[in-house]
Amino acid sequence: MCPAEPHRKKIGLALSSGAARGLAHVGVIDVLHKEGIPIDMIAGTSSGAVMGSVYAWNRDTDKMKEHALDPSWKKLAPMIDPSFPKTGFIKGRKLKNLLSSFLGGNTKFSDLKMPFACVATDIDTGEEVVINSGSVPEALRASISIPGIFTLVKHEGRYLVDGGLTTPVPVDVVKRMGADFIIAVNVMPDVSTRMERLKKEPNIFQVMMQSIYIATYSLVRSGVENADIVIEPAVAHIGAGDFQKAQELVTLGQQAARNAIPEIKSKLAEL
Repeated sequence: MCPAEPHRKKIGLALSSGAARGLAHVGVIDVLHKEGIPIDMIAGTSSGAVMGSVYAWNRDTDKMKEHALDPSWKKLAPMIDPSFPKTGFIKGRKLKNLLSSFLGGNTKFSDLKMPFACVATDIDTGEEVVINSGSVPEALRASISIPGIFTLVKHEGRYLVDGGLTTPVPVDVVKRMGADFIIAVNVMPDVSTRMERLKKEPNIFQVMMQSIYIATYSLVRSGVENADIVIEPAVAHIGAGDFQKAQELVTLGQQAARNAIPEIKSKLAEL
């Protein structure tokens, strides 16, 4: 993909949180890449940060799909390292190691091929924390730290948790990074749609994720309003913990992106 020309408007990609549903981001990015839509910068929250960082690292969507379909995503057991501290059940060390493997090691933001930022939340002040320097795996570990599930991450004197609490779709973040045209990808379907899916008593992970969705869904809707294009894959029927449905999620992301391509190209032509 060619680097941005000086006269061309810069295109930013904002990728939402969504746990397993975040794997749909891979399908969206794959189509944008292969349709020649130049992405100049990415901001991601939680699972969106994970998927965005991999593309910012190598711009290789085939490798992204390979990572998305990695068996490690299909079973949570390899990622679970129980913790006894009071801040969460899971230390997240194994998950951080998995993320590092996707990025070729303890990659720094300065090593990435494009500007990238991920969002976390200060558990003390409730403030959005945008991380765009230092260790990428460490930043991702903070961005995905579901409160009560994963232990807190200490970063520059602050204790951080999942960015979805404050910025589930980081449209304004990528705008502040300098994007002129913003494509937002939201994989958090309407709360009422998700509630209809519960046929049996949810487990603790589902309870925590649903609690976050209920509390932040208004932020999702207000966030996407500021994007030029909003892509929303049809993932409502897939649970937040259904990592074993990676192939379906990637396919749904591809379908949603293909449907949006005519509008994207039309709007870009107008710039």
